[in-house]
Amino acid sequence: MTTAFANNSAASALPTPPTGWPIGSYDTYEQAQRAVDFLADREFPVQDITIVGAEPMLVERVTGRLTWGRVLGAAAASGAWFGLFVGILLSLFTVGGGWLPIAIGLVGGVGASMIFAAISYASTRGKRDFVSQSQLVARRYDVLCQPRNAEAGRNLLYSLG
Repeated sequence: MTTAFANNSAASALPTPPTGWPIGSYDTYEQAQRAVDFLADREFPVQDITIVGAEPMLVERVTGRLTWGRVLGAAAASGAWFGLFVGILLSLFTVGGGWLPIAIGLVGGVGASMIFAAISYASTRGKRDFVSQSQLVARRYDVLCQPRNAEAGRNLLYSLG
């Protein structure tokens, strides 16, 4: 009996747990990547390898303090680029427009962007006065290999140290 999803390519793209035997475990992704590169340099069949990040963590690194000056300055810069773009488009499609549409677009972009940024920042009422970057990292990175080549891979990685 076949189903409607038997040959569906979307069904084969669903997330699946990794398979294979562990041949190495590393503290950083860079170390795991170096191990796989080492195997590739020795003509190991790396298509049998999977790097698995175990115990994922969301790490938020604070990069600075958020102030009114920083908020409005970033908004002005962003608005200037958008306003300049709109102004150039207006000048291209306005007969005898010259520099006036560009200036209007630039001033309008800066003004609108600063107003929206001010409203947005004021609405937080100081609950998030910092800038940060989030990153998904793992506590460790395991290198898995399909059973047919796992022992050879483990022996090669042992020689890496």
